[in-house]
Amino acid sequence: MNIKDEFDTITAIATPVGMGGVGVIRISGDKAFDIIKKIFTNPNFEPRKFNHGWIVDDGKKIDEVIVLPFFAPNSYTGEDVIEIQCHGGVNVVKNILNLVLKNDARMAEKGEFTKRAFLNKRMDLSQAEAVADIIHSKTSEFAKTSVKNLSGVLKEGVNDIRNQIFEVLSKITAGIDFPEDVKEPEYDYLISSFENIISSIDKVLAGANTSNIFRQGASVAIIGKPNVGKSSLFNALLSLDRAIVTDIAGTTRDVIKETLDLGIPVTLIDTAGIRENGENKVENIGIEYSKQSLDEADLVLFVYDASQGITEEDKEVFGLLKDKKYILIANKSDIAEKKSDNDSVYISALTGEGVSELKQKLTAQVCDINPENLDFVTNTRQQECLRKAKASIEQALLASQLRELQDLISIDVKSAILALDELTGELITDDILNNIFDHFCIGK
Repeated sequence: MNIKDEFDTITAIATPVGMGGVGVIRISGDKAFDIIKKIFTNPNFEPRKFNHGWIVDDGKKIDEVIVLPFFAPNSYTGEDVIEIQCHGGVNVVKNILNLVLKNDARMAEKGEFTKRAFLNKRMDLSQAEAVADIIHSKTSEFAKTSVKNLSGVLKEGVNDIRNQIFEVLSKITAGIDFPEDVKEPEYDYLISSFENIISSIDKVLAGANTSNIFRQGASVAIIGKPNVGKSSLFNALLSLDRAIVTDIAGTTRDVIKETLDLGIPVTLIDTAGIRENGENKVENIGIEYSKQSLDEADLVLFVYDASQGITEEDKEVFGLLKDKKYILIANKSDIAEKKSDNDSVYISALTGEGVSELKQKLTAQVCDINPENLDFVTNTRQQECLRKAKASIEQALLASQLRELQDLISIDVKSAILALDELTGELITDDILNNIFDHFCIGK
């Protein structure tokens, strides 16, 4: 983007394009009110009041609308903002958008409204990233959890850590710059302070793995020899007939994937039954795909026939799991004479017996922390910033324990502050900023 275009007036459709009750066109920038006055029949705007009227083009009525005015700095972007609520048909929304563009606005880039909110200090970078998480969340639970960051929970946590570090740095700097008036802080004080700071960072990082799972999801492969009911289990977990089920061994020849919402987005993978030699080339290809899915899965559901028990053929397939996390599933429990293996979850994919209990165990295995109990939600970039800050403080702690010169210790302390400033966006490069907002949709 050209620098001179950074803060010109932008516009975009803020609702999904298609048939709907309402469509919203958003305008932001210095010319927002000038543009709307040219195309709206009732442009007498007052704060906190909406206006009803018609969008017109050279006197020709385009649509009956409601216009919401937001005066800078009390708007989403911190600029003058106009939101036009029109009827939701594809053509009427595009016609109004084109009319706004014709009157000296330009099309917004991905995430540019939120980027302007960040640049205008309406939110910090962690809150801006929370907007993207809410938009792209794959489950309702993660959407709710992401709101915590939007409300400033992560920002407050990081600022608290930064303030702790800055207080230590201030005392070190005062002792170095004004040795006649201020004593350097005691090393025991530095050691205690750095240990507390590390503990605070660890608290934020504690939910990192869970945050990543809730954001990215988990891959769960259903594995076993042919004809143990893998596809039946796949259908039972999804509560739909997605995979073909027959009593013929080797029916599944390809990998089938569906998303299962357990509060965590789970990619459930139905695989071909694994055996030494398939009946034909197609089945053998399916078996190779199964082994590949097994290697890539975060968790494996290993299925065997409860009516037969674990056979030598089952053991051969089980040997492929190696160090994988797994759940043993004894299917066909409705026809099993006994249920003697306490390590297995007994189910009947046919009758539904035990499927609910399996879902509970599956959720616990994939992620043992409820997202609502997460104090902080972080993404990979934020986690890297926190780890850099922690590494710098750990170095400062070691130097303090060795009683090294405090002006050298201050270098690591400053590095920790810079890492946290990168997290919140106080210190950020254009490349990182553009990469973040490129993941937004146009209109947000």
